[in-house]
Amino acid sequence: MIKIAVLDDYQNIFGEFIDIESYKDRYEFTIFNQPFANEAEALISLEKFDALFIMRERTRITKSLIEGMKNLKYIMTSGKRNKSIDLEEAKKRKIIVCGTDINSNPTAEITWALILGLMRNMKQEIDNMFQGYWQSSIGLELKGKILGLIGLGKIGTQVAKIGKAFGMQVVAWSENLNLSEANKIGVLPMSKDELLRQSDIISIHVVLGERYKNLFTEKEFKIMKKTSFLINTSRGPIVNEKDLIKALEDDDIAGAGLDVYDIEPLPQDHRLRFLPNALLMPHLGFVTEENYSIFFNQMMENLDLSIKGEPKRLLN
Repeated sequence: MIKIAVLDDYQNIFGEFIDIESYKDRYEFTIFNQPFANEAEALISLEKFDALFIMRERTRITKSLIEGMKNLKYIMTSGKRNKSIDLEEAKKRKIIVCGTDINSNPTAEITWALILGLMRNMKQEIDNMFQGYWQSSIGLELKGKILGLIGLGKIGTQVAKIGKAFGMQVVAWSENLNLSEANKIGVLPMSKDELLRQSDIISIHVVLGERYKNLFTEKEFKIMKKTSFLINTSRGPIVNEKDLIKALEDDDIAGAGLDVYDIEPLPQDHRLRFLPNALLMPHLGFVTEENYSIFFNQMMENLDLSIKGEPKRLLN
């Protein structure tokens, strides 16, 4: 019997997508709904398992954790990459690591939810409606505003097209910006500093790596317009969180819409939670029924095939 640990199932919905009962003759599932307090707790909880089903960049699957899991043979992760897995150690141990497909459109959609929420003061207005108030703020229009995109890949391109549909001027920068693709969809390439100076809304859509870590610091916030908004649906460490909090407190920028953070779940006493000009979501970018169906069903398929010696969607 293969023992499977399903990690970080915060919403306890694995069983809604997978008929666990139909697998009871082959697999024994244990669902973990809460994040582990630390790696020591994770190791104690996971040492007996043969397979891990993990959500990308929640629990870190480190070298020491892999070393401590003597029975571990399979790691199935959501998404096509997961920097939280020590792939070298997994390879050394001959542990099979497989990923899944993922829809990118939900992240583009949540980006626009944050933009519209900030521009029209939706959190404030919704909260005030429950208190009996009516029209307590004045919003801003998107038409004619400049949307600056940091990154113009799959998600950035979707965000750009929607911005154009709203009648916005869309500009973009990244270290490897594809100029022909930008031209094809009517996006104006700019230097990073010029984009910071001119944009009314800046949205981040690059992959986290050493070159993009701390891409936004106090220096960048001082260049941005005081009336501008920053949107981050990519990864928390791309923005220096301490500097962002100071910029929001000092009104160096008008506001921020965030779906990602340095530490997730975001601690209850985190300063970001108490800033009126921060619109926060709990990393909902990829969290859709469609994506979860892909994740969990392909994890099962990957495991079945791996056991047969025919692994699919290998990451290592």
